[in-house]
Amino acid sequence: MVSDLDIYRAANLLILQHGENAEIFAAQRADEMLDRGERDGQLVWLRIRRAIAELQAVASGPAH
Repeated sequence: MVSDLDIYRAANLLILQHGENAEIFAAQRADEMLDRGERDGQLVWLRIRRAIAELQAVASGPAH
């Protein structure tokens, strides 16, 4: 089981590397895992995708 901390670290790294396309990148990796029959890998990439969406929503949200 991959920890939440590791998921968010991976998500942050992908945002730094791929910018606004990070979520798409993670979704593509999840699809690749599904195609290979690697269900655990797919679930990890789906968690990373969700974390990317959360991090990007926070970053683009209204200023307080």
